[in-house]
Amino acid sequence: MGQRTEGKLMRWPSTLAVVFAVLATAALAAQASAACVVTQGDHVVLASQGLDPDVFVWDSARRLTAYLEGDYDTETVLHHTVLAQPGTKAVAVGCKEGAGHPKYAKTTLDLVGVKLTDGPSKGHYGWVVADDVRRPDGRPVTPPTP
Repeated sequence: MGQRTEGKLMRWPSTLAVVFAVLATAALAAQASAACVVTQGDHVVLASQGLDPDVFVWDSARRLTAYLEGDYDTETVLHHTVLAQPGTKAVAVGCKEGAGHPKYAKTTLDLVGVKLTDGPSKGHYGWVVADDVRRPDGRPVTPPTP
């Protein structure tokens, strides 16, 4: 009997370690998904915070990332974006936290996957920077980038 009790007691630390590891992983996953500026299904409006309020909607997150890093040419922009007018409605279909690294800034930007729900490109899927995303009431989802 002494050996059985000892075996059970020895299993408790490893069982607790596994339980804590699972809980920590779940908490980190929830924190990571909550950290993005939007969640899947959010209704948003597109409008740039820059001087020109039109928004480039890129056909891939990879091309948008390259554009932000300064790796682009006019042909790439023309062939791989649609231009959304300010106020274009969309639904968030994804978000990549901190995936954008602008060439001349020390900050990172979230990239937001969208499906356009009105305008001439209605139904088009693409990627935009979080700075170009606003709540339905017009408020930006991020503070203005310096």
